[in-house]
Amino acid sequence: MKRMTQALAITLALFPAAQALAEATAIDVRKTNGCGCCLSWMNHLEENGFAPTGQDMFGGSLVRFKFDNGVPQRMVSCHTAVIDGYVIEGHVPAADIRRLLEERPDTVGLAVPGMPYGSPGMGPEDDREAYDVFLIREDGSTEVFSSYAEG
Repeated sequence: MKRMTQALAITLALFPAAQALAEATAIDVRKTNGCGCCLSWMNHLEENGFAPTGQDMFGGSLVRFKFDNGVPQRMVSCHTAVIDGYVIEGHVPAADIRRLLEERPDTVGLAVPGMPYGSPGMGPEDDREAYDVFLIREDGSTEVFSSYAEG
């Protein structure tokens, strides 16, 4: 009986972790081979309940993928992800992706242009430079979705 109780306790302790893994939200990340900040951003996503899969693309193909999916040139960063019909360009924080998925606006997606220091995957958040996350509209216009102050 004691062993059954211990096995049940272990199973119950592991259940939340297994459940969280099963409920992780899939996100497809297109990137260049060997990009460390892309991998760091994917780790940030994993730590926040996403299940990223990476696909390496050559530079020209990746740029074409971005433009074909509605990312304006001024919003470009190093990697592009697709999740539930939205495009995520660059080092967008997981919390903003979750908000996008909850609010479901009629839009292309989100972008953090460039590679701001301290954004997810780009160094420590407590020493970050200020940056904005932009909402990309179907017509290519953008508006600020969220802002992050210098840390």
